[in-house]
Amino acid sequence: MCGIAGIVMRDGSKPGAAVLDTLEKALAHRGPDGSGRQVDGDTGLLQTRLAIIDLKTGDQPLRARGPSGGLISLVANGEIYNYRELRQEFNAASFVTESDCETPLHLYLRDGVDFARNLRGMYAIAIHDPQTDRLVLSRDPFGIKPLYFVETPQFFAFASEAQAMVQAGVVTPTLDQAKAQELLQLQFTTGAETPFAGIERVLPGETLVVRAGRIIERRRLSPLPSAGRHSTTPDQALNAMMSVLQGSVEMHQRSDVPYGMFLSGGIDSSALIAMMDRLNDKPVQAFTIGFGDGTKVPDERAHAQAVAKAAHAEHHEVFFGESDFWELLPKAAAAMDDPVADYAVLPTFKMAAAVRDAGLKVILSGEGGDEMFAGYGRYRRAARSRLLGGRPMRNQGILSGLGVLHEDNEDWRDGMRLAEKALPDGLSGLQRAQALDCADWLPNDLLMKVDRCLMAHGIEGRVPFLDRELAAFAFPLPDKLKVRGRKGKWLLRKWLETALPESQPFSKKRGFTVPIGPWLESKGHRLGPLVADQAGIQQLCRKESTAALFRAKGKREAQAQWVLLFYALWHQHHIVGKQAEGDAFEMLAA
Repeated sequence: MCGIAGIVMRDGSKPGAAVLDTLEKALAHRGPDGSGRQVDGDTGLLQTRLAIIDLKTGDQPLRARGPSGGLISLVANGEIYNYRELRQEFNAASFVTESDCETPLHLYLRDGVDFARNLRGMYAIAIHDPQTDRLVLSRDPFGIKPLYFVETPQFFAFASEAQAMVQAGVVTPTLDQAKAQELLQLQFTTGAETPFAGIERVLPGETLVVRAGRIIERRRLSPLPSAGRHSTTPDQALNAMMSVLQGSVEMHQRSDVPYGMFLSGGIDSSALIAMMDRLNDKPVQAFTIGFGDGTKVPDERAHAQAVAKAAHAEHHEVFFGESDFWELLPKAAAAMDDPVADYAVLPTFKMAAAVRDAGLKVILSGEGGDEMFAGYGRYRRAARSRLLGGRPMRNQGILSGLGVLHEDNEDWRDGMRLAEKALPDGLSGLQRAQALDCADWLPNDLLMKVDRCLMAHGIEGRVPFLDRELAAFAFPLPDKLKVRGRKGKWLLRKWLETALPESQPFSKKRGFTVPIGPWLESKGHRLGPLVADQAGIQQLCRKESTAALFRAKGKREAQAQWVLLFYALWHQHHIVGKQAEGDAFEMLAA
C-alpha cells in the first residue's frame, strides 16, 4: 500500500522538483517506508512506499524495456493478490523483483491499455510509456484504492489523495457548492466530481489514457458480473461459497509482514475470522472497539470476545469514549480530504492507531459483505413494490425539511438518479439495490473511510468480500438465498451456523452504532453557535436555524447535527486552510 502521484507538462518541459517534493511530502503518511521517483521528459512519477510484499527489491518506480528498447515506468498503490498466478504466464527471467506490482507492468507490455482486465486485487496504477507518449491510469473495479486528477492548460496531475495536489499548488482549494450540498444530504458524494472544484476521481474500474496532458481515451471494468441470476440449491451454494470465500481470504492474507483483522462480532467479520482461523496456524490478531461508558448504544465487545475465543484469536479491545469523539474529530476530518460524513470514521481512525501500536501493518475488514450478500434493510424495502411499502433508497436527504438549508430542493439527488439510470437491464429489484450501492456508496463512503483512516496511520486495509471471484459468485445468486423474511445475508448466516456457531448468526443483531446523539446533546448549546458561525456553513445554511438545530433532540436531528459539525471542521481545514490542532471546539473557534 502506498501513495502515488505524477504530473505531465503540456508544453513539453520537465516537471519542477519543488512540485514533486511537495506531492511526496503530502503523501508520506501513506508510505512511511521509503519513496522513489522517475522523471522522463515532460512526465514525472513518484511513490511513497508502505512495504508489504517483497520488502527487499520492491521499491518503485518499477521499470521494464518495451518492444523498441525504451524503458516504461510504473508506480502503484495497492496489492495484486493473484500476482503469483499471473507470473506463470510469462518467462520467469523477465522479472527482476518479487513485487506483486511488477506483474501489471508485464501485462501492459503484452496487452496494452487492457492490462487490468485480469488483475485480482485493489489498485491505483500509473504507467508512463514514452514510446507511445502516453500516461495510463487505472483503478480497481470496486474503487478500493483512490486516484484523483486535475487537468489545466499547463499540465495534467494525479495523486492518491486530493489534498496532495492542493498542497502542491496544482489546484486552488475552491469549493464546489453543489457537491457540498450533496455531501450534507447523503453524507458522501457521487460520481467523478469531488467537493474540490477541478479535482476529479478516476472512477472505479476506469482506465484513462493521457497524451500531452489530455485524456484521449477511457475504458471501464465493472465490479459485478453481467449475468443476471443463476439457479442453484442451498447445499450447492453453501459448498461453492465456502470455496470462493476461502480462496479470497487466502489471497488477501498474502503478505510478507504481520496482519490482523477488525472484529465487530457481526456476520461479515465473524465469517472472516472463521475462515482465517482455518487458514492460519497462529492465532489471528483481532481488534474490537466498544463504547461502554454509560451510553445506551449496543456494545458488542462481549459478543466479539466470545467469537474471538471460539476462533482461537488473540483479542484486542479498543475503548472509544466521549473525549475521543471531541479530540479525534479534527484529525479525522483532516484525513478525510475527499469528505465522508460517516460517524464510523472516528472509531475506525482510533482502531487504526491501535493496529499500528500493536506492530501490524495489514488489517482485513468486512466491508462489502452487505453489498455482496444483501445485508441492508434498505435493500429489502427497495425490492418491494410501492403497494407493499417499498421505496427507493436515499429518497430523503439528511437535512431535507429541517429548515436549515438556503435551498432545500432535490438537486442533491441528481448523482443518484444518474447511477439508477445506468443500471443494466435484467436485474431483480434486490440486485438493482446492490448494484446501486456498489456504484457510489461503497467506493465513496465505506471504502473511502477505510482508506483514509488506515492510511493516516500507515496501515493497509484489505476487504476480502470485494473480490472479483467472490462477486461473480454472490451477485447472481437467487434472491431467496440472500434474503429470507426479515434477514439478509441468509447464505452467509447459514454457513456460519456450522462454521462458527458461537457467532449466533441468526440471532438479532443491533448493529454498529457510535453514541453521537448523547454526546452532541450534552454540548449542543455551546456547539450550535460555533458551527453556525462558520463561513462554510453560512454559504449553504441559515445561521439561526443551524444554531437552533443543535438545541433540538431526536435521532434525525442528531444525524443532521453530526453532518454539519463534520462539514464545518472539514471546511475549516481543507478550504480555509486551518491546521487540525486541538479539539473540535478549538478548531471551530475564531
